[in-house]
Amino acid sequence: MSRLPIGASAIPFELPGIDGRHYSLETFADHQVLGLIFSCNHCPYVQAWEERMIQVQHEYAEHGVALVLINANDPQKYPVDSFEAMQQRAHMFKYPFPYLHDQPQTTARAYGAERTPEVFLFNQARELVYHGAVDDHREPEHVQQHYLRNAIEAVLKHQPPPISETPAVGCTIKWSV
Repeated sequence: MSRLPIGASAIPFELPGIDGRHYSLETFADHQVLGLIFSCNHCPYVQAWEERMIQVQHEYAEHGVALVLINANDPQKYPVDSFEAMQQRAHMFKYPFPYLHDQPQTTARAYGAERTPEVFLFNQARELVYHGAVDDHREPEHVQQHYLRNAIEAVLKHQPPPISETPAVGCTIKWSV
């Protein structure tokens, strides 16, 4: 499985959200920046970055930024990542972004996602401009590089991000057989 390279176009998808709606690339056509973040409920790395992802969405929503979480984990192997559990977690943490269920994992495979959380950030032309981690440390007090935030700022100024790729850090996606 190869990962979507920097500069590549976003791959179309259509996935159900926990709110009962279906989402696609076209759903976000009016947004200047689109961040697809492969995520899940159970991963301690996602849990460590969860509040920061929520904060970024709140801060940049009025600037035309949409973050979208996509859970591709196999719910048979990890029931805590089931659609119902996704709804509960999003409600509990008041997610300000869509939380989509990727079964049978076709979107994660198409993008070459391997970890949770793993960010794919696109400009308005839906070209991949940043791929990797949210920032450089699991513990918020130790963060020195705000990769996602810096990439968003650059894209909003029609500039390339200062860093376009970092290793995604987190749990592996739990694939079906």
